[in-house]
Amino acid sequence: MTVIAGTTTATRLRGAGLTLGRDGVSELADRLVDELSGGQRQRVWLAMALAQETELLLPDEPTTFLDISHQMDILDLCADLHAEQGRTLVAVLHDLNHAARYGTHLIAMRDGAVGAPEEVVTAERVEEIFDLPCRVIPDPETGTPW
Repeated sequence: MTVIAGTTTATRLRGAGLTLGRDGVSELADRLVDELSGGQRQRVWLAMALAQETELLLPDEPTTFLDISHQMDILDLCADLHAEQGRTLVAVLHDLNHAARYGTHLIAMRDGAVGAPEEVVTAERVEEIFDLPCRVIPDPETGTPW
């Protein structure tokens, strides 16, 4: 069984405004799942989910096992899907910097706080949830909490 085979997947991805190359999975198209690293599998699973062309995606830790470059590529892609196609993404992210940078709304699970990143990612809340004193500063690129 190949990871991505035939024109159906490529056609679906094109219909979703994507190409196999954008996700960095085109070179994996003829490989078996067992031959893929954890990071490659993550990228392939996301590409397969995108090929379904649903309006709602629920990625659970989509950046796990990925190096920082691929993490940013995946999150940029998700942000583009939201901005350009109006797709709704509800993602589980344990990296507070990623969540604050890419999320429009965050939920802090310990106390159920919901709001914009600057309302949820505060020094007080991080200490409350993680028992970790910290200082939250603005991201120099986006102005979101860092």
